[in-house]
Amino acid sequence: MQAGGFSMGRTAYQHYIPPVNFGYVENDLYRCGQPNELNFPFMEKLGLRCIVWLAPEEPNQNVMNFVDDQEIQLHHLGVLESGNASDPITEDMILEAFNLILDKRNHPMAIMCNIGRHRTGTVVGCLRKLQRWNLASIFEEYRRFAGPKVRLLNEQFIELFDTDLVRIPVDPPEWL
Repeated sequence: MQAGGFSMGRTAYQHYIPPVNFGYVENDLYRCGQPNELNFPFMEKLGLRCIVWLAPEEPNQNVMNFVDDQEIQLHHLGVLESGNASDPITEDMILEAFNLILDKRNHPMAIMCNIGRHRTGTVVGCLRKLQRWNLASIFEEYRRFAGPKVRLLNEQFIELFDTDLVRIPVDPPEWL
């Protein structure tokens, strides 16, 4: 029995559900919050080689198992000396993230934090500044993912970020 081209029988369908705040940043570069089991089939389709994890705490065990099963390199950059999760991201974290992001050997890659909102948004905002986007466009993208929880300190950080500190590799991604 068919309705609208879909079998109404007992055929199992694979659903691809992206994680919270998932977004395409550039070719082979994605952003999102921490995925859960429902998101793993979608994440598997991305063929990730590397995850830049920006939250202060480790990803949950299900994510760690997924990373191990898929042989994805996980770089945990979010560890803070203060241990306060609401502390803003640091310039050193951004520069360390860029060392990974701008190395094409790490692609396809995802930039993640718990919700994919503030830390991820700040890294992506600084990348947009490096790409010479205008600030209005950078802030519009940041706000789209931050929703009602915009942090003005993050926007100020992006605005004042010195792109001259970033080491551009000899063979950068084509979108830089």
